[in-house]
Amino acid sequence: MKNNNDSLWAKCRQFLWEPMDGWLFATMMAVYVMSMFLLYSADGRDIGRLESKTLHTIFGFALLLTLARIRPQTLSNFAPPAYLLGILLLLGVEFFGITVNGSTRWLNLGFARLQPSEIMKIALPMMVAWFFQRYEMNLRWYHYVGAVGIILIPGALILKQPDLGTATLIMASGLFVVFFAGLPWKALLGSMVLFVISLPVIWSYGMHDYQKTRVLTLLDPTKDPLGAGYHIIQSMIAIGSGGVWGKGWLNGTQTHLDYIPESTTDFIFAVYGEEFGLIGNLLLVFLYLLILMRGLYIASMAQTLYSRTLAGALTMTFFCYAFVNMGMVSGILPVVGVPLPLVSYGGTATLSIMTILALLMGISYQTRRQ
Repeated sequence: MKNNNDSLWAKCRQFLWEPMDGWLFATMMAVYVMSMFLLYSADGRDIGRLESKTLHTIFGFALLLTLARIRPQTLSNFAPPAYLLGILLLLGVEFFGITVNGSTRWLNLGFARLQPSEIMKIALPMMVAWFFQRYEMNLRWYHYVGAVGIILIPGALILKQPDLGTATLIMASGLFVVFFAGLPWKALLGSMVLFVISLPVIWSYGMHDYQKTRVLTLLDPTKDPLGAGYHIIQSMIAIGSGGVWGKGWLNGTQTHLDYIPESTTDFIFAVYGEEFGLIGNLLLVFLYLLILMRGLYIASMAQTLYSRTLAGALTMTFFCYAFVNMGMVSGILPVVGVPLPLVSYGGTATLSIMTILALLMGISYQTRRQ
């Protein structure tokens, strides 16, 4: 009987662990455990959001175990329908979306709210990687132009919500695929020069007044300390007051006196900085860097163009979200609605990040098996 139990346990352990990338899983779990303590503190010692995040994470792990076992080439067949579904949902937001704080970004499904732009975090790089895979043996300049067109369609729909930050990052995820697919350096430098030249036009005609205010507030948040500059000032005070070692878990005064806005979502890094200080910040940055390096290693070892471009793009997308959130909260980037990966509260955001990690683990698993 004991041998049968041992055999069953061994099979279960093999089923659960076999597709996992050990380094990626260990780092992800370290960030997740930290996030649970942090969310409990940020939510005023209420376990409501903690329970919801746990439920979201359980669904995320089920998704991870499923996707990590599927061959990347098989998943690539779902790229076009996933992309088209994302486009349809973004159009649905345009006509039937829920407006919160002046932005229309969500669809009400009755039992939950869905943010279609989160789906595009995954669907867009998958679609662009699928597109390049089709023409892998005969890539021409017009294929790169076609890829840019695929990127601009969802980008334009998200910009209309309006959500400049998310649109920029999602379009960047597609452009990462273009870069990893072998975009010539001349084209890359030319695009950067063209972007810099077009900045005055973007400022004058492509940005809403509140978006311009965010940029100007970044330069001098004290001009409107109780209005546009309030978020940045309070988050910087919280991070600065944490010092080197922090005030300690559950001891953040800015947090528990409700001076930090959106403390469980976009500005949760300010809570972390106040309670765990510079040392805690460096630890979190180190864990994110480990995920970055492991993801790029998985991309470098991938056997196909699709796997290589997708792994590289997903890794850079994950890291960009972390960098932008930390930069926003620290006052070095404009305030945009970008969650901190694996840390911020939010069901759709949690599932999209878990899907990114699942795809990376799936690519790593298939590479090890070859």
